[in-house]
Amino acid sequence: MLATQVTDNSYKGWQASLTLQFCHTPEKTLLHSAHHVGPLTVQRPFYPEGDTCHLYLLHPPGGIVGGDTLDISVHLEAKSHTLITMPGASKFYRSNGPQACLNQHFYLGKEATLEWLPQDTILFPGANAALRSVFHLEASSTLLAWELYCLGRPVINETFSHGTLESRLEVWVDGEPRLIERQHLSDGNLAPVAGQPWVGTLLFYPATENHLEVVRERLAPLHTFAGATLTEGLLSVRFLSHDNLICQRVMRDIWQSLRPLLTPKTACSPRIWQT
Repeated sequence: MLATQVTDNSYKGWQASLTLQFCHTPEKTLLHSAHHVGPLTVQRPFYPEGDTCHLYLLHPPGGIVGGDTLDISVHLEAKSHTLITMPGASKFYRSNGPQACLNQHFYLGKEATLEWLPQDTILFPGANAALRSVFHLEASSTLLAWELYCLGRPVINETFSHGTLESRLEVWVDGEPRLIERQHLSDGNLAPVAGQPWVGTLLFYPATENHLEVVRERLAPLHTFAGATLTEGLLSVRFLSHDNLICQRVMRDIWQSLRPLLTPKTACSPRIWQT
């Protein structure tokens, strides 16, 4: 998107949506349907593991600005297994007032497995962003998911000195809430995140005390800015950091460790992560 669109009051923003539906067959999980409006789409599915569908989701080229509204809906039918990631980071640019909204809803059927592993989300100073991710699970579903926010651009010593972030994360199992979490940051006040520019969350279901111990061992590089909790089978991992490389290493290490414990598969990293 052009830089002039970020500050132009006449800019109405993208109104984009993407709906994906996956189904299970004896051979593999198929992307049964994909409907999109506006600059949201996906690449052709990959099958590096044979039956698990690897899919790359494409956000708008250039990033997301004030006035944009993006709605993503992902449906996994019973027994399907899908890993979704992105080729690059999502970027929320500076806004002159209008809010940029990203709403993501995931629906998992019985014995379905979703691995939602997007790249990081970068919030430029002055961004006005509202992000919501909601996971609707069956008791027999399996979820491995993460989110990583970058506040400002720390690589060039730029902080989230102004702007607003409203984030909401929800996990529902059989219609009952297991996690409803909100985060509000504004006016350059980063005290709620201890002044750290990187904010990460990982979710795993169904998890046990053994999984919790595995995760806690791998959080050591983050020292006091990390923790993990287990509530009714939902393992929530949260951390703060000043270093993106540490974040990626810890997150991928945790995912690689838990994947063979939660699914019948060893870790198979998406090829796009290597580029």
